[in-house]
Amino acid sequence: MTRSQKIIRTSVIGIVANVLLAAFKAAVGILASSVAIVMDAVNNLSDALSSVITIIGTKLSERPADREHPFGFGRVEYFSAIIIAVLVLSAGITSLIESVKKIFHPTEPEYTTVTLVVIVVAIAVKLLLGQYVKKQGLLLKSDALIASGSDALFDAVITLATLVSAGIMLVWNVSLDGILGALISLVIIKAGLEMVASPVNELLGAKVSHELVHEIKQEVSAFEGVHGVFDIILHNYGPNVLIGSLHVNVYDTMNAHDIHGLTRRITEQMFDKHGIIMTVGIYAIATGENKRRQLQHTIMQAIAKHQEIIQVHGFYYFEDEHRVSVDVVPDISVHDEALLSDQLTQELKELVLNEEITIVIDHNYSE
Repeated sequence: MTRSQKIIRTSVIGIVANVLLAAFKAAVGILASSVAIVMDAVNNLSDALSSVITIIGTKLSERPADREHPFGFGRVEYFSAIIIAVLVLSAGITSLIESVKKIFHPTEPEYTTVTLVVIVVAIAVKLLLGQYVKKQGLLLKSDALIASGSDALFDAVITLATLVSAGIMLVWNVSLDGILGALISLVIIKAGLEMVASPVNELLGAKVSHELVHEIKQEVSAFEGVHGVFDIILHNYGPNVLIGSLHVNVYDTMNAHDIHGLTRRITEQMFDKHGIIMTVGIYAIATGENKRRQLQHTIMQAIAKHQEIIQVHGFYYFEDEHRVSVDVVPDISVHDEALLSDQLTQELKELVLNEEITIVIDHNYSE
């Protein structure tokens, strides 16, 4: 079963659970002639909306790539997660408004045996459903499922708080309904904002996990002929589509045929193991006893002494131009990159006379 199929199956379970709970409430409400219970049953049908949105988003995200969208439609999942998160946020704001009203105008709750049974069943179903859907969302890395599961859990918590406050009112004649409701509403609003932030960050281009970057570095470094991995950049086009690039160091004695074979093996492994469409660039390490190697050693050692420089790579000597180019990655504490470039250029010119220096300020996009 594919990831999309598992998401759809989980969402269908959510729809079925809400429909069955709605049917149970409706039947009890009709038998007990309770309009409130019947209306609550209708509310349960609306709770299934988040699962419907998840299914629609998952189906749309499976659409094949076309000329206008060459990377596919995987990011549609993030939009469905945002919609569900907005629904949760709206529910929290509505609950907060109603709770504040109850603080200033408390009402005495009226519960019968029938309504208590309905409430207890609703709490149990929503807790089980919420935990299941959220757990599946975490396993499948689906923001939509996580938001949908959280929605069900919040429904259970709100209902439980209402039941607890009613018990306190009946036993001690103290009304906490509005206060408890307001506190829980604030928690829901905070969670709703966090739910919105996660998919929005993905759409904006959030940094991939440190664990994945570390794993890629280890795997690529293990290839024979690779003597360093740099410039890992990954773009997320949905949970199943990653496109990126990296550079590897190889000795300048490696010929084009061997370099082609090395990069091909790396790209194949990245796609087979991680589903990443990877482009591999090459940096050459100077070998032999020549001026190019001497310049490389002198310049790399000089730059490496700077504490504000966390990485130096990409050395290249343009012999016909008498020009050296090198990439440096400054620490995040460096704010004036132009000043740093000028300082390094001046320092290196004093070390390697008659050579022009080009400092390329690079950035770390993955670590």
